[in-house]
Amino acid sequence: MASYAAMLFFVTASLVYSMIGLYSLNRTAKDIARSDLFAINTAGKLRELMLAQERFAGKYVILKSDEFLDLYGKRQGEFLTLLGEVGRRDNNGNFRAIVQAYERYRKEIERVFRAGGKDELPAKSEADAVMSAIDEFSSSRRKLLADKLADADQREADTVRFSLILSFSGIILALTVAMLTVHTISTALRKLKKGMHRIAEGDFGYDPQIPRGDEIGSLSEDFIRMGRKLRELEQISLDASPLTRLPGNIAIERVLNKRLQTNEPFAVCYADLDNFKAFNDRYGYIKASEVIKLTAELIHETVKEVAGGNAFVGHVGGDDFVMVVASDMATPVCEEVIARFDTFIRKHYSKEDLAKGAIEGVDRYGISRTFPIMTISIAVVVSGGGDYRSAVDVAKTAADIKDLLKKSPGSTYLINRRQTPR
Repeated sequence: MASYAAMLFFVTASLVYSMIGLYSLNRTAKDIARSDLFAINTAGKLRELMLAQERFAGKYVILKSDEFLDLYGKRQGEFLTLLGEVGRRDNNGNFRAIVQAYERYRKEIERVFRAGGKDELPAKSEADAVMSAIDEFSSSRRKLLADKLADADQREADTVRFSLILSFSGIILALTVAMLTVHTISTALRKLKKGMHRIAEGDFGYDPQIPRGDEIGSLSEDFIRMGRKLRELEQISLDASPLTRLPGNIAIERVLNKRLQTNEPFAVCYADLDNFKAFNDRYGYIKASEVIKLTAELIHETVKEVAGGNAFVGHVGGDDFVMVVASDMATPVCEEVIARFDTFIRKHYSKEDLAKGAIEGVDRYGISRTFPIMTISIAVVVSGGGDYRSAVDVAKTAADIKDLLKKSPGSTYLINRRQTPR
């Protein structure tokens, strides 16, 4: 991170320095165009207008024609307009010298006009003074322009030099960081590849020994967690029911003990199918196994939809299932499971048995009996945190509640909210 930060600093500094240099040169160019070039060009125009005034003044003095007086007045007006524009932009000592010299010239010309003299070059000395002031003003502005251009050239050279230095420093640092990064990544990938082979061979606890602290290190941590998860999944798979593929008793006990250790409220819903043995005897074990499998799918889908992804569904064995959900989800989960099961199970009886509402069969004691359509009973044990010491206590309480439910007709559920285990 420090190398990346330094590289970013050099590149940013180069860009900022270049932008500042360009901005400074642009300001200088605008200042030259707005001030210096205007002043130099205006000085030339003032010189031309001053010469024109001299010519028309001389012709008027000799010929006494008002036409030349009007032309003199127009050139004078243009001269004063330009002079005023210069004064608004650059009211310095050279400008004031032009103003003072021209004022003396104007007064002298007016005196000559009133006196009616016939000098071909009236107010010659005053006119020369104005021209000298204009030349001095133009010369000073040209010198100032030359200084600005030299300064701009120097700043341009400095900007290019330092920008190149900063840019090459950033490039060199980037190449160094890139080589180090490639080496680090390639080394880490080799270790991860070796780790994948070890996991493929069944060594789920293998640690590739990659330093933490960066993206590759985070990937290594995920890799280790994946190995642990695979080991857990392997254990769950070995424990899972081959028919329903739901986690078995070992996984159920692990989940219950984990929930008990966190002391967070949860509910254990122990589901049992009523009259399943009679159905198995009547329709055969293949049809009965299909009902068990479809019931497992029904319970799993219902719990995930109603209680969310943190819920757990396990298969104890036979026609017994366990659902572990949040304590406030127990009622809606049980009601939805019962509603779906009662609709689902009727599709697996013949029309004759559905019409009778029962089937003939033999109980576990060999006595002939009439068994109603299969139903589901759910015993619910709610743990409020610290109520039960182990999964065994929870299972015993659930078994007691299930025995009570077996005496009730139809699909039903019962929630136990005792604060101490039975």
